[in-house]
Amino acid sequence: MASVRFELSLNENFSALLPGVREAVITSADTVNLTLDALSTKLTDTIATTLDVPPGHVLAGPGSGALLQQFLTTFAAGGEVVHAWPSFEMYPLLARNAGATAIAVPLNDFTHDLSAMAAAVTESTRVVLICNPNNPTGTTVDGVALGKFLDHLPPEVLVLIDEAYADFADPAAIANGLQHCREDARVCVVRTFSKSYGLLGLRVGYLVADPAVIARLAPGGYFYRVSTTAQAAAFAALRAEAAMRRHCAEVADERERVHAALRRIGWPVPHSEANFHWLPLGADNDRFVRFCAAEGVVVREIAGAGVRVTVGTREANDALIDLALRFAGVDR
Repeated sequence: MASVRFELSLNENFSALLPGVREAVITSADTVNLTLDALSTKLTDTIATTLDVPPGHVLAGPGSGALLQQFLTTFAAGGEVVHAWPSFEMYPLLARNAGATAIAVPLNDFTHDLSAMAAAVTESTRVVLICNPNNPTGTTVDGVALGKFLDHLPPEVLVLIDEAYADFADPAAIANGLQHCREDARVCVVRTFSKSYGLLGLRVGYLVADPAVIARLAPGGYFYRVSTTAQAAAFAALRAEAAMRRHCAEVADERERVHAALRRIGWPVPHSEANFHWLPLGADNDRFVRFCAAEGVVVREIAGAGVRVTVGTREANDALIDLALRFAGVDR
């Protein structure tokens, strides 16, 4: 493997830090020896105000992964967790860690097969996970489809919508998870500052749910704390939302450019609403990964089903397009 030129396997956000974030991180270093707001009460209130929901509907935590684990441990232990597949690779592990059984339902045309997922729900089902946009395919579930799906679920089953990449999506193409959460006490939404806000290394996220759900999760907040530095960065990031939206739009523009180039090759790349692409290359998955690695570009095969490629800088994306053309034997 050549030395790494472009890391395109981790879905990182390569935009510049949002205004104020660097300064907030540096300033917070002066108080890391103090307890301060250990339970992120002020951050929770600020997130709630930003989302226009009551504070009692929000729980902050050290990244969406930790919140997913906390949620499944609290609500799914001893039961089943239904999720699409391939989807976020950690879902099966998170379910096992919680003492639950993961029930994977294959995608249909790279998208959540909501009918099949509803049919997979049994009396043992405690939670249904919906990754929207889906990682690794980038496809979305719209509001109409989600509403019909909810109509077919038993009242005791919770639905957790994982919106880690939602800020990169066209709002018209994706269900409004928060609106469904307001209207249906079974629906919960988990989000992260790692992707669109670019705070991946600091680990901070939040969950929005009915107060009864939050109340069950709250005791775990003593052990799933958001660090002082992460809180400071999150406050700065929230104040810079306009810049965040511009960064997401720039990523989306590059995403569309790369998608068009990959489709011209003839590859069946689904349209993505996230900051990555899904290349279902079949028997050539691993060969393409190794072909890219030999040129210093790191991409990732997932579940043996395809290759996920992050939307990087323009230079990195150009390199990826060039490699794809060479691999496919297509002239520019």
